[in-house]
Amino acid sequence: MNYALVTGGSRGLGAAICKRLAQQGLGIIVNYRSNESAAKAVAEEIIGNGGCAELLPFDVSSEESVDAAFEKWEEQHPDDRITVLVNNAGIREDNLLIFMQTDQWHKVINTTLDGFFYVTRRVLKGMLTKRFGRIINIASLSGLKGLPGQANYSAAKAALIGATKALAQEVAARKVTVNAVAPGFIKSDMTKDLDEDSLKKLVPLGRFGEADEVAALVAFLASKDSSYITGETISINGGLY
Repeated sequence: MNYALVTGGSRGLGAAICKRLAQQGLGIIVNYRSNESAAKAVAEEIIGNGGCAELLPFDVSSEESVDAAFEKWEEQHPDDRITVLVNNAGIREDNLLIFMQTDQWHKVINTTLDGFFYVTRRVLKGMLTKRFGRIINIASLSGLKGLPGQANYSAAKAALIGATKALAQEVAARKVTVNAVAPGFIKSDMTKDLDEDSLKKLVPLGRFGEADEVAALVAFLASKDSSYITGETISINGGLY
């Protein structure tokens, strides 16, 4: 069976992406670090709708945690393969740079960039061997525009976009595509502490986006219909630049 692995799949954008990819007939691997109850709820909803889903807990920023989880999964699934990877796990630790603590910088950078590296490296071999794969990295408007109070987050997401462009060129000959999605303000756990009423005035469409709208774009990039798109960063931000 072909599986999609979604890191940070227990809540918000990740949960919406898991549910949307399940509609394409993929088995879903819901990754989470600590919120088991939320991850279980996502998997149970997918299974309740006739899909296939399972949990795979690991910390994307820990090489040992990633490797141990993949070894376990591969032992249990000798005839299955991961054909779609969505690198969605990420955290915000906003602060003005002059006040930013060292751990705030490193936690955000490590979750996004180390997570991309450790997880993608494990998945890539199977994709290259089978000559098919879809890697979708969840970047951000912050990585394109830069947002004040988010020097760490903007740096992490900008670097992720650069890695997307480089990897896309490395693996294209094997029919593996690598793209990034850069959401603007989307209603989710990640943005629940923001002043939506003020910020939506900056958006030409006049509202925050929905997680399902981002999930629909990810699902397209995961499909065979997107086979001639690679190395791209697609914004989904209501016109905010």
